[in-house]
Amino acid sequence: MKDASGLPQSLLVLGGTSEIALATARRMIARRTRTVRLAGRPSPGLERAAEELRALGADVRTVTFDALDHESHETVLGKVFAEDDIDMVLLAFGILGDQAYDEREPAGAVRVAQTNYTGAVSAGLVAARALQTQGHGSLVVLSAAAGERARRSDFIYGSSKAGLDTFTQGLGDALYGTGAHVMVVRPGSVRARTAAGPARSPLSTTPEEVATAIELGLRRGSEAVWVPASLRPVTTVLRHLPRAVFRRLPL
Repeated sequence: MKDASGLPQSLLVLGGTSEIALATARRMIARRTRTVRLAGRPSPGLERAAEELRALGADVRTVTFDALDHESHETVLGKVFAEDDIDMVLLAFGILGDQAYDEREPAGAVRVAQTNYTGAVSAGLVAARALQTQGHGSLVVLSAAAGERARRSDFIYGSSKAGLDTFTQGLGDALYGTGAHVMVVRPGSVRARTAAGPARSPLSTTPEEVATAIELGLRRGSEAVWVPASLRPVTTVLRHLPRAVFRRLPL
């Protein structure tokens, strides 16, 4: 059970190789999380992630989970909840796609949409129902600032995140008062601290910074978290710009 701090003792990660998810798991383990379930497609990367977290002192198991296999979600997640009390579910899977390629090959665009939106809707509903049945727990969903307004450079990805964001807000309203809590997280451009290349943009972030914001959001009982916080007023302005002006911006 979560304590007065709002932080979980047990964590289920959907998308167990996500850099943000692993940074969050490390941070939660450093606080009070002792049980972690990493769900994802079987891979050496998933096993390495599990070993890393075990070395921090947590009881970690991997769970075979495929975002695109919607029919399996109820069975797979139901088994996890039947075996453990889960205080927090972190929905962290998603793909960027390749905008230029996906515009020419619609099957690629469909994969982005099915992974980021359809798969998340399926897994999110199953997890939310399980948390509601428990009477407690948080569902934390990684959305993106890109979902606030479609940009020419990534409108396929952005549209999938826009749908996910709207879904998550509605799900939070549906669960209000049940004991289950829903929080949407909207990071800007995320890059690893060690990434080479140009200097960081003031509106970019790192997995560790997103993890810090998630912890703060849980402590506050927030329903939406922006990372960095300065993104919120910026995207509000961009969302209301006339399209003729918005098209001319170097976004």
